[in-house]
Amino acid sequence: MTTIDKVLYTGKTHTTGGREGQAQSSDGRLDIKLSSPGGPGKGTNPEQLFAAGWSACFIGAMGLAAGKMKVKLPEDLAVDAEVDLGTADGAYFLQARLNVSLPGVEREVAQALVDTAHQTCPYSKLTRGNINVAINIV
Repeated sequence: MTTIDKVLYTGKTHTTGGREGQAQSSDGRLDIKLSSPGGPGKGTNPEQLFAAGWSACFIGAMGLAAGKMKVKLPEDLAVDAEVDLGTADGAYFLQARLNVSLPGVEREVAQALVDTAHQTCPYSKLTRGNINVAINIV
């Protein structure tokens, strides 16, 4: 396991009520209601939050890769993240897909950007070897 030498940022939240609760960040920028996936509640759920965080971070990692490769990323670059909550043998698990759209970027260049981003993105590192992940260029 890698030990961090220098902490750049710490996200802090206070959550009550579990999947039917409320989450607030210490700086007040996040204040959301939570609800179970597919349930009647009007809040978001942890799977959606994870998908949003990972896809945003992945785009940042692609930006770093593009800078090193001297490639201009398209303005309409997008990552559609899908995080599944499921069961196997009576236990809960996650699996995920990142569907990356790089309009106008040659397939080989797009693949190199995605591969590099997946190696450097902290969320990708977090999931590597822990859950099933598919990254697709669409």
